[in-house]
Amino acid sequence: MKQFFSFVMLFCMTFLSAQEFSMDMVKNMEPRNIGPGGMSGRVTAIDVVNDNPDVIYVGTASGGLWKSTSGGIKWDPIFDEELTSSIGAVEIQQSNPSVIWVGTGEGNPRNSLNGGYGVYKSLDGGKSWMAMGLEKTRHIHRIIVDPTNPDVVYVGAIGSPWGEHPERGVFKTTDGGKTWNKILFTNNKTGVADMIMDPTNPNKLLVAMWEHKREPWFFNSGGEGSGLHMTHDGGKTWKKITDKEGFPKGNLGRIGVAIAPGKPNIVYALVEAKKNALYKSEDGGFNWKMINNKRDIGNRPFYYSEIYVDPQNENRVYSVFTYVNSSEDGGKNFNQLMPAYGANNGVHPDHHAWWIHPENGNFMIDGNDGGMNITKDGGKTWRFIGNLPVAQFYHISVDNEYPYNVYGGMQDNGSWRGPAYVWRAQGIRNSYWQEISFGDGFDVVPDRDDSRYGWSMSQQGFVSRYDWKTGNNYGVRPTHPDADVLLRFNWNSAINIDPFDNSTLYFGSQFVHKSTDKGETWSVISPDLSTNDPEKQKQSESGGLSMDATGAENHTTILVIEPSALEKNMLWAGTDDGRVHFTTNGGNSWIEVTDNIKGLPKGSWVAQIKASNKNKGEALLIANDYRRFNYTPYAYRTKDYGKTWKRIVDENDVQSYTLSIVEDIEEPNLMFLGTDDGLYISVNAGEKWTKWTNGFPTTSVKDLVIHPREHDLVIGTFGRAAWVLDDIRPLREMAQNTSVMASNIKLFNPPTAYQAAYQQPTGSRFGADAMYHGENRAGGARFAYIFNKKEQSKKEKKDKDVSSEKEETKVKWDSLSLKIYDGSRLIRTLKRKAPKENGLQRWTWYMDEAGGDRPSRRIRKSTREPGGVSVKPGTYKAVLHYGNQTSETMVNVASDPRLNVSLKNINEVYAASKELQKISQTLADASKQLLESKGIASKYQSELKKLDKETYKSQIEGSDSVVKSIDKLLDKYFGKVDDRQGITRNPEVTAIQRLRTAGSYIYGSQTGLTSTETTLMKHAKDAVKELIGETNAFFNDQWKSYEADMKTLQTNPFKETKTFGID
Repeated sequence: MKQFFSFVMLFCMTFLSAQEFSMDMVKNMEPRNIGPGGMSGRVTAIDVVNDNPDVIYVGTASGGLWKSTSGGIKWDPIFDEELTSSIGAVEIQQSNPSVIWVGTGEGNPRNSLNGGYGVYKSLDGGKSWMAMGLEKTRHIHRIIVDPTNPDVVYVGAIGSPWGEHPERGVFKTTDGGKTWNKILFTNNKTGVADMIMDPTNPNKLLVAMWEHKREPWFFNSGGEGSGLHMTHDGGKTWKKITDKEGFPKGNLGRIGVAIAPGKPNIVYALVEAKKNALYKSEDGGFNWKMINNKRDIGNRPFYYSEIYVDPQNENRVYSVFTYVNSSEDGGKNFNQLMPAYGANNGVHPDHHAWWIHPENGNFMIDGNDGGMNITKDGGKTWRFIGNLPVAQFYHISVDNEYPYNVYGGMQDNGSWRGPAYVWRAQGIRNSYWQEISFGDGFDVVPDRDDSRYGWSMSQQGFVSRYDWKTGNNYGVRPTHPDADVLLRFNWNSAINIDPFDNSTLYFGSQFVHKSTDKGETWSVISPDLSTNDPEKQKQSESGGLSMDATGAENHTTILVIEPSALEKNMLWAGTDDGRVHFTTNGGNSWIEVTDNIKGLPKGSWVAQIKASNKNKGEALLIANDYRRFNYTPYAYRTKDYGKTWKRIVDENDVQSYTLSIVEDIEEPNLMFLGTDDGLYISVNAGEKWTKWTNGFPTTSVKDLVIHPREHDLVIGTFGRAAWVLDDIRPLREMAQNTSVMASNIKLFNPPTAYQAAYQQPTGSRFGADAMYHGENRAGGARFAYIFNKKEQSKKEKKDKDVSSEKEETKVKWDSLSLKIYDGSRLIRTLKRKAPKENGLQRWTWYMDEAGGDRPSRRIRKSTREPGGVSVKPGTYKAVLHYGNQTSETMVNVASDPRLNVSLKNINEVYAASKELQKISQTLADASKQLLESKGIASKYQSELKKLDKETYKSQIEGSDSVVKSIDKLLDKYFGKVDDRQGITRNPEVTAIQRLRTAGSYIYGSQTGLTSTETTLMKHAKDAVKELIGETNAFFNDQWKSYEADMKTLQTNPFKETKTFGID
């Protein structure tokens, strides 16, 4: 028997210890999207239901697909659960608008572009999706559905700029996507830059093929594969347009092409060549003439080279590039359509998507790097869509304010500061976010001495010392003492602050720079830590046919500088060409450990190094190599200063390449990982990874930070703005002890609960639907607990059938109670039904003690304990009860840290509030007794009338007199009943009103009770005493006489009455 028992125990222990983490266990734990929505992100594709233009679909570079059914007032993400969030094309089947085609992977090959996984199709307006193949294309820029046969679909795959691969060109299906045929291909570096269909002939297509190649250090546009191709038979045969037809000679680059819908013989082509120009055909594309080679046709063709024609006016042409220029003379001359900088009504530049209603050229939608805009008057006025939270954060950081703020830099959209939560009504509005620096935003480092200040970074190593309150920013970019040394700064350079000295900063070029005076002066503390490969330092020649030496391709530079929080003068450094070094003497000497990282391809991009806050010499490293067409994920850990590295993430763990990582600040088993497809969690130090899908979309997760005070996970995404996973302590305990996950109940340590003062929102009181509202954190003391339903044994089930004599002692498993104690004093009991589902649950206590009943004109029955006075700041014990099991923890209640609240005020307000509650209870008891007595008298009156009006005339009259006396007393409690319609007011001031007035002053006291509060309290107590005196007099006189008279009758409904007092 002992052996059997030991076996059972061993089995149970093994089961508990082997408990695995799953998303089902934490389904009630979801991150909050805090925005911003006002600084949106790159929009790449737009389509609209022509017959119902209130239905709009918008694709974004890395924020998924969004849908509006209200003409752009309200938006919903509809692509959150797919493998990718990068959208390159969206096409509605206009004959059946429920059918939507999506091509994934954005089509503008910026250095920051995101890839996709083929074609998707929805049959229900985006509610569900089917993967339709072409996964290896990586980037799809155009999709066209044949308007006469919806089974025929053309896909224009631009392909990945990072690699040479055959899965690019034009693909066609004739069976609704079941099978695909490649119908146009030139070479492994050439893909579809544009594709259009003749609106009068679905077999006629024009396709712009573009040869281009991007390296991490260089970009080349143009080659033999580029050209404009035309078919009249649905792709069976193609004609390439050459110089014989009027196109420029030599290699071509990117081409944008457009047909005039009203006159399809007129076709425009924006051609990148030795001399970029706009070409026009008036015979449907057979012959071409150059009509404009001025700069007004556009710039930077690699990034945007699109052209559109008004459906009603073939001479009105739009060139969509950094700005949007329009022509009224068939492309000969262009003027800027809408303002950008220097105007109050500016529209964000860098335009990537454009839609014109086919029957109304005045109705247009613009998609750019800052979101989207809508015009209904041909571009004279524009409405910005401020509730598309698709910002692309490169980095994320936090301060330690109350509430704390989140900082980060965005692709093309500056550096920003916004609250993680607000002590205001409603949500986190766009107006709560502030841009603190201009440019492409990258890392932001708040000054730990005063978070009003800090350092923000923009491209090519430009770093500013900012003052977010005044905007008094100034540059502090490092320089080199040798004038002949050219510093190389990455587009996204390294910056960090020393954990031991708030005035010490580090910044990366090819060297590590150090400042000990907050950036005013710098010294170089390292040699060139990169490979210093001259072949990768030709950025001034980058671009191909059109130069684009913006610094985006700067290479052989430092990406990461990571100081140890445990070891002074210990720094890690990582570069964009795969080198990893460290120093333990503040930079006097550096040790390279690159070759020790087994399995990591040489030259990989070292995106992050995170030094351990627990063990010296320990660090985590994130690297990726997708810029060289290798999408394998890489993450490593070293525990010996880089002598050895253990790989903790590979292609079997996650779906895409790695971008960021963070280890919990307390529990080393708990880790979070950011990849191009989302957020992952490990509760066993990286042995197993689980994708976080609860309330969080597929999106690129660039950075992760755990707030040191509030233990929130702050998530910086490249496409869906910033998120906060509140209070990760439950996850920490699960990682520390996995058996917790199998507990019937387990109450976790809660965050500090603040008795915060709340404000109304800024700007406007009501936001309606078009305004962005980031999800705010709920107030109160927020408890989290594990619940696993108790499976009852056969004996316990049998006990359900026992006699009712055992009902009181029987253990019940259908409900939970949460009891709050101040020391040994029980102050609050909350109850709820047992959850229907197992896993993590939430419970909020609003920091109040048990309350009393409230005076009312009606007798109200309640099974819930009413809330009472607010508790004092302090530490309270919480005990969770389930059946015969309990779990307890402590919760700290604190005053609003922004306010100077005195202990004197706290104690005096608490004491006065308790006294008010006691008086209120007395009034509630008295008014209830009056109402019960009225009910008795009214019942006698009614029943005696039915029996014999004459015989019981005196008793009926006595009952009527009692009822009237009680009504008069109730009027003194609550005011006279006024049945007039409209808003009425009683001029009489009742005792209850005086009590409430006193309470409003007492609850709002800031420095302790003054003569105002004591006077109002006296007025209230005097009024209550007078009212209670009248009530007691009624029961001692009229009621007793009435009771005695009525008792002479056979029936006796009377109860013993109380005498009331408040002293």
